[in-house]
Amino acid sequence: MPQRYADHPRLAVITGADSGIGKACAVALAEAGFDIGITWHGDAKGAERTAEEVRAAGRRCEAAELDLTRLPDAAAVIDELADRLGGIGVLVNNAGTGLATPFVDVSWQQWREVLSVDLDGPFLCSQRAARRMRSAGRGGRIINITSVHEHAPRVGASAYCAAKGGLGLLTKAMAQELAADGITVNAVAPGEIATPMTGQEDVDPFTEERPGVPVGRPGDAREVAAVVALLASPSAAYVTGASWLVDGGMLLMGPQANALTSHD
Repeated sequence: MPQRYADHPRLAVITGADSGIGKACAVALAEAGFDIGITWHGDAKGAERTAEEVRAAGRRCEAAELDLTRLPDAAAVIDELADRLGGIGVLVNNAGTGLATPFVDVSWQQWREVLSVDLDGPFLCSQRAARRMRSAGRGGRIINITSVHEHAPRVGASAYCAAKGGLGLLTKAMAQELAADGITVNAVAPGEIATPMTGQEDVDPFTEERPGVPVGRPGDAREVAAVVALLASPSAAYVTGASWLVDGGMLLMGPQANALTSHD
């Protein structure tokens, strides 16, 4: 008979939580009753603002700097935060970077930086979290923030697409291997979200028009966080190896591309 696991610890670590989707995830999980560990890179003040919101929700928050270009040693921050929190039940691999450069012009250094942050980092952080979850014997959740470009390419984003596509398939392999331990592994694949990474910090997405997207606007980071919170919950124990699109229907528009009247 399959083993029944107790609810995983209400302790969550979110990487890249100093702004945008990571910040929204930290706050949403705090509101769901989790104590939170966050990592940040380059924005200590942003991390403190996230921590303040987590604490305002009545939960603990521990923060640590993480530079995913300094691997493999940098991934030790997952163990550091888990020690400070008293364990780990959820890991959200959110930290990421991108690149807008034609494939033939991408340098080896640029390629390696994107792959390091967007693929190597989640691999190593997930290993550390999974080992601790397995040792604790209470199951857990690993949630990888990928992108619609896990599923479909974008011109000028070869390294980003390769990393996110790789992370999507890594998610499925991890889900297979960790299921017996009560650890689910899923991906959340956002479309265009109003965050600093897309140059839309503090923009109300409901004031922006996107005619090529069925919903007609960019997404809000909190709309991504809501899906993450669902997948992090005990009630999502039978969901694993899936990729959850949060894109306003963007990927549905592929077959309509030949009907567009402009190259814009």
